[in-house]
Amino acid sequence: MLLGGLCDFIEHCQDYYNITSDMPTDVMLSIAAENLETKMNLIVEEQLRASLFKPLHIWISSALSPTCEILIPNLFSAEVFRCVAISLHLLDLKADKEGMQGLKMEVSIHTDLEHAFREADVILLLEEQWSGDDDAENEGEQEQKKKQVKEISDRYTEYGRLINTRANKEVKVIVSGDSFVNLRCSLLTDNASFIDSDQFVAMATQLENEARAIIAKELRVKTSDVTDVIVWGNISGSFYIDLQRTKVFNFNGAIKGPAFFSQSLSKIVHDRKWFETSFQDLVRCQRAAVASKTCQAAAMSAANGILTILKAWNGTCSPDEVFSLGVVCPGDYDFPDGIVLSVPVAFTDCKWSVLFDVAVGEELKERLQLSARELQEFNNDNKTFLLCETHP
Repeated sequence: MLLGGLCDFIEHCQDYYNITSDMPTDVMLSIAAENLETKMNLIVEEQLRASLFKPLHIWISSALSPTCEILIPNLFSAEVFRCVAISLHLLDLKADKEGMQGLKMEVSIHTDLEHAFREADVILLLEEQWSGDDDAENEGEQEQKKKQVKEISDRYTEYGRLINTRANKEVKVIVSGDSFVNLRCSLLTDNASFIDSDQFVAMATQLENEARAIIAKELRVKTSDVTDVIVWGNISGSFYIDLQRTKVFNFNGAIKGPAFFSQSLSKIVHDRKWFETSFQDLVRCQRAAVASKTCQAAAMSAANGILTILKAWNGTCSPDEVFSLGVVCPGDYDFPDGIVLSVPVAFTDCKWSVLFDVAVGEELKERLQLSARELQEFNNDNKTFLLCETHP
């Protein structure tokens, strides 16, 4: 039918312009068909090229925080997002528009939730200031924590619902910070039923890095020479640092090798008691020390952790590399539904999967059960708060 149309068109042109050609009609048809095919191929290529330049929509909360300030220039690095245009959206519910305008960047700024998370491909939820933080001196610790949990519950329930209806279905969501990280991630998955729970993760990379720094100092190597540290449990509460897979490079010991040569930490340090007691306490102290230092130091730690996970999630890491992420726990660990716990994972083809070849002894199981109970108490508190508000 298409060739018939071409034939009619050629005859019409010959009659209209009063021209003739020695070229046989079938040859002209063949040339016309080739030209049409070439044109269609060019159109398809142009459509593909346009689709490749469709911007990646990245949303960041707590836009005026030092962490966000460090993150923004690094997000445009080819190491994080390869050859893609980025549309950046900055959200800060505690800021005014005048304060946000001070960022002086070509970004979309938001001080309310009216358009929050629309078309989001990546969402980075940073640490936020909660009202309980300001009342710490006037209230008891328990009352302060209840206020914070209530505010977090309201905020992240709303975030989850908005992400559920507005974000792209393949969105990647990273929850970071020092307070209630697991709980915040859990609230998102509970309220975003249209999106796979695997696309929500809580970041434990800061704890990993603090543990690596302590080990590096003890062994007189660089922090980057220590790999595969595992964080189990409640990132903001009862966590446990597991070193069974930890490797050390460039250690100046009895056995030496080239730069790519590594040794198991357990073969270098034989004091298991130190790992179980003093070391665990040191990591907790280091975490508190980083949090209490200048905002810049804590912000750099948080930003580096986020960038590490983004690079891994976008396919720029080895499948053998071990990371710790807070995720909705798989049934294999026999935990209550919906509990987000930090577990060891690896990234392959831009997807993470839990490592089940890591030994989980009885002692570790008990620690994880403690973390699960701790988080379940927070979940129960949320339900109590919601029930009281619904039925005063």
